[in-house]
Amino acid sequence: MTRIGSIPVPRTPSQAAVSCFPSLMSKPLPAPRSAYRAWRSITTRWEDNDAYGHVNNVVYYSWFDTAVNAYLIEQGALDILGGTVIGLVVETQCNYFSPLAFPQPVDVGLRLAHRGRSSVRYELGIFATGQAQAAAQGHFVHVYVDAASRQPTPLPLALIRALEPLQYGSP
Repeated sequence: MTRIGSIPVPRTPSQAAVSCFPSLMSKPLPAPRSAYRAWRSITTRWEDNDAYGHVNNVVYYSWFDTAVNAYLIEQGALDILGGTVIGLVVETQCNYFSPLAFPQPVDVGLRLAHRGRSSVRYELGIFATGQAQAAAQGHFVHVYVDAASRQPTPLPLALIRALEPLQYGSP
C-alpha cells in the first residue's frame, strides 16, 4: 500500500479489490441440506443453460424468488392477486460452488435468517438432487410494503406465522 498524502492507495488491482470489498477475502463453505427448513423441487429447462454449458447465474435468482414466493403462497401468507401487503426484493446475493446444468433437477432449501418489523431475510441453498452440499447458496431480502402506497408496513400475522417453521433449529 502506498499513500497519496494521507490517503492509502493499493499497489495492485487485487489489493484494491480486497481493500474495497473485504468480503472477497472469505467465501462461505457450501451448507448441508440439514441447514434448511423447507424445500422446493425445480426442474431445470433447456433455456436455463448458457453458452458455457451450465445454468446461467441469473437463473439461480429466479429459483430464489420461486422458492420464497411459492412457500408463502402455500402457507396462505401471500395473495399475489388481491393482497394489501406485498414483499419487494431489496437485496440478493449468491455464492456458487459447483455447476448445474439441464436436464438436472434441483432442490431449493429455504430458511429464515432474520425477521424485522417490515423486512425478512431468507437464506437459500440450491442443491443438485441427491447431493449433500449446496451447489450454490445465498440470500434474498423482502421489505413488506402497503400494495397501494408502497410504504413499509409491519409484517402481517399470517406472514409471521408462516415464517416460524423456517427458523433454523425449528423441528
